[in-house]
Amino acid sequence: MPPKFGTSGLRGLVTELTSDLVASHVRAFIHACPVGTGLFVARDLRPSSSDIAEMVIAAARAEGLDVTDCGAVPTPALALASMGAAASAIMVTGSHIPADRNGLKFYVPGGEIGKVDEAAILAGLGRDSSNKTGTASKNTTCGADYVARNVDAYGDALRGRTIGVYSHSAVGRDLLLDIVSGLGAKVVELGRSEIFIPVDTEAVDPAIRAQLKVWAKDYALDAIVSTDGDGDRPLLTNEHGEVIVGDILGQITGSLLGADVAVTPVSSNTGAEALFGTVKRTRIGSPFVIAGMKEVGGRVVGYEANGGFLLGFAANGPAGTLPPLMTRDAVLPFVAPLVAATEGMSALVASQPLRFTAADRLKEVPTEKSLALVAQFDTSQRKRADFLALFNGEEASVDRTDGLRIMLVDGRIVHLRASGNAPELRFYTEAGTIAAARDMLTVGLEGLRHRLA
Repeated sequence: MPPKFGTSGLRGLVTELTSDLVASHVRAFIHACPVGTGLFVARDLRPSSSDIAEMVIAAARAEGLDVTDCGAVPTPALALASMGAAASAIMVTGSHIPADRNGLKFYVPGGEIGKVDEAAILAGLGRDSSNKTGTASKNTTCGADYVARNVDAYGDALRGRTIGVYSHSAVGRDLLLDIVSGLGAKVVELGRSEIFIPVDTEAVDPAIRAQLKVWAKDYALDAIVSTDGDGDRPLLTNEHGEVIVGDILGQITGSLLGADVAVTPVSSNTGAEALFGTVKRTRIGSPFVIAGMKEVGGRVVGYEANGGFLLGFAANGPAGTLPPLMTRDAVLPFVAPLVAATEGMSALVASQPLRFTAADRLKEVPTEKSLALVAQFDTSQRKRADFLALFNGEEASVDRTDGLRIMLVDGRIVHLRASGNAPELRFYTEAGTIAAARDMLTVGLEGLRHRLA
């Protein structure tokens, strides 16, 4: 499958992200979208990212743009720096997908691009190079500024806690260590890897889940924190090493910050409706969440089931102000809950509305095959009923906002959709207990696997 725009940026196989293809997309972006004072560039730690970043920098300079290289830093750190300089940005990352794939995330001076911008970029492909020579410089404070954003707002609010940091191959791993220690906690680093590990915070691998529980027990940890590869999706466990799903983190964080409105995709649990005055549901993907946040305005936050959190207003931390950051952030949605969890993360999660989601995917399923299966369910109530029989459930209604989300008579939910980033079939469940949601996930994935065979 050739590289294409998915739910967040351009993605494709590394072998297909050629210098010509990358340069064509960079040129199209520069001429189709506002770029402000120049272009900031950063990259994650997968093996191909440095070379692709050099392609981006060369193409942008050839259009006469002044380019600032921020090095290897998380996506939200890059966005914080570029927006502060009224500049555009490109992050070289494949996020949570395997190392044989990579991609580009584009930012205009006001934040992450939307779907209209994507269409404009695609329409502008094929433009010849301008053969100019823009300047090149480096930003060496980008990471430190991101650390300061969090520490300045929360001070030493985690003093007395012992927090594990699962470093793996996350680009922001050293910054995570600085943030957690800067907040006053005792830090235990875990699992640093020089080999890229595709950590999907929305569908954490069973082996990783098991290891997190072992670490939590062995080191008597209050929690474990981590992120995906480019640092815009959080991973947080409770004191037992059990992963807390991202939409729970989002609703807790939004509530703690005093948001009146939450914008979140249809895949997030329905507990949000009990916590916020207004909830706007969108399709899956940060561009849709950002568009929804801009539409409603006010004291608005956005979050996704993967945990990525967007702050749309100036909020107050215990030690200072948190300015808005209209891109997915992985740090705020674990810092705010940890600070509030004086009785432990388990107790804080138990205080939330009793709605829980689980999510995973079937890998290496061609997109056209996933779309065909979703279409079959969409057009045939009999096939939907046959699938729902796996859960001893009966259909109450269907939501087609993004894929096929089926509400059962007893309040449970099953949701399937083709991934926008990789050849995967995504499956989500919602129930009144974590165990029930996970049981439905296991049964549903096996049923989908059988139907795809």
